[in-house]
Amino acid sequence: MLSRKLPLLFALAALGACTVQSKEQEAADQEKAIDDELTSNTALARDLKFQGVVYVDAGASDYSILAAVKHQTQSAFGALRTANVGVNSRELKDVDPKTFVKTKVTVVDAAKPTSAGTQMLQVKYTYTDTALVPKTMSRRSTLNVGVLGKDYDSVTSRVLTECTENDKEAQEFEGSIWYVFNPSLSACKKAMSKEQQTIDADRAKLGATKIPLSEVNRLYLPVTVSLTGNKTNKGTTYPEYDRLYTQGVQKGKLTIGMVSGLMADWAAGEHHDTIDDTGYDMWWEGLRAITSARAFKVVAVEGGADLTSFDLGGGVKVTGAKFADLMQWELDGKGFPSNVPAAKQHDLRVAVGNKIVKRWITLEAPITVSIGGGAPQTMVIQLNTYFGAETDSAPHKKAIKNSDVFIYNGHSYIGYGPLDPSHFSASDFPSSYQVMFINGCVSFNYYEKDYLPLKPGGTRNLELVTNGLESWVDGSGPAMGRFVAALIDGKQNSYSALLKAAEFTGYGYSWGQDALRTVDGELDNLYSPTKTPIVVH
Repeated sequence: MLSRKLPLLFALAALGACTVQSKEQEAADQEKAIDDELTSNTALARDLKFQGVVYVDAGASDYSILAAVKHQTQSAFGALRTANVGVNSRELKDVDPKTFVKTKVTVVDAAKPTSAGTQMLQVKYTYTDTALVPKTMSRRSTLNVGVLGKDYDSVTSRVLTECTENDKEAQEFEGSIWYVFNPSLSACKKAMSKEQQTIDADRAKLGATKIPLSEVNRLYLPVTVSLTGNKTNKGTTYPEYDRLYTQGVQKGKLTIGMVSGLMADWAAGEHHDTIDDTGYDMWWEGLRAITSARAFKVVAVEGGADLTSFDLGGGVKVTGAKFADLMQWELDGKGFPSNVPAAKQHDLRVAVGNKIVKRWITLEAPITVSIGGGAPQTMVIQLNTYFGAETDSAPHKKAIKNSDVFIYNGHSYIGYGPLDPSHFSASDFPSSYQVMFINGCVSFNYYEKDYLPLKPGGTRNLELVTNGLESWVDGSGPAMGRFVAALIDGKQNSYSALLKAAEFTGYGYSWGQDALRTVDGELDNLYSPTKTPIVVH
């Protein structure tokens, strides 16, 4: 991986003092560090820290100061994302006011060096978070990046030109320029260097006791990010399989809720609502992987829709279709009934899609389970799946409330979509043990930290699988399907094996791209396959 460095143009005063900890405090800190560890195959968890500075009116309220700091730390999201670093706090909003160092300063325009200037408040701060970095960055302890300065969202066209790829994606996100800000680009480095030269020259004119106006109004602030500690779980952890098979939301069933979203480019305003949407094939690909692991049969379709017969008009009708036939028609483009001419094959696929999109489909597979050498018990694995989710939270809430395992594959909408934690309360979650996999872009930042406090029992009853960076559309469906298949195949796979199954090994992604996927909440799990063997048939 290419290193992404910026010249060290601006250094802030170091903070901190040495303190002596008691043995009890050391033990508590060690226990907390273990609790904070994450499980991942491709990512390493680190403590992240950087320092920044803002200038506010001399009489600014605490609220205004905090807002100014959050506005700046938000821009570090893009700077870190484009450096392949994921962070935990939603848009880096969890700023600690206790780190603020406030200093009254006099700000003078260097063009008028003898003027009285303006009194302002300089606020230095330290931001800390949990970060995810690729294993290729295992030896990196610092990153030279940058944050945006005062009023950056009023000059987005300049940032777009100087400090983004200025491609289709960046242009779509101009209104959220913090998301695509990339200080590692050569054009951005030049812009930052030029701005710094002006500030340095102005400072030389004014002397050490005054702050140049150009520094207050700067657009780019270079910062050095430190990456310390190793918070990555090195042991083998497992889902609580014994609880999945005995303590689910439905007695005698292991219930899986799988919601798949439309995957057209929402930021560009694209919209495809049937079989033309890429997500439709991804949904089918996921089902193919799942039904390959168990003999599932369709037992219900919302609204009573019949998936066995279709009227294509012109006297062409299809009857007696099986779910596997529908899958083959869509994914393989073959196996069509002999009475359906080539000109009608697309019509048949559309007819199938019209009965599937935005409807809940329930499939079930009967199994027998023996736990810890006990007598085999008959039960059912139930899969409730929904394709066509958009910004409405209803499908997601239904699946989360009524599932032991929740799978979402689709857009994150920069965190403000249907899974936004602000739309949820504790009552939206079952009290029983649950595994949630949110395969959306940067879901580690948007959901992980804010969902855990909502779940009754916290990490004891919830594991979250999320992504530190963007997740691809192509390949996402079969990856999610392989995750579910590995969860129910009877082998009681570890989380590492489950994450491996969900890597994007197809569609040309030979490097196993998984967007720094990680598991959290698993370290207090008690299940061990050697202590409690489970036999599933």
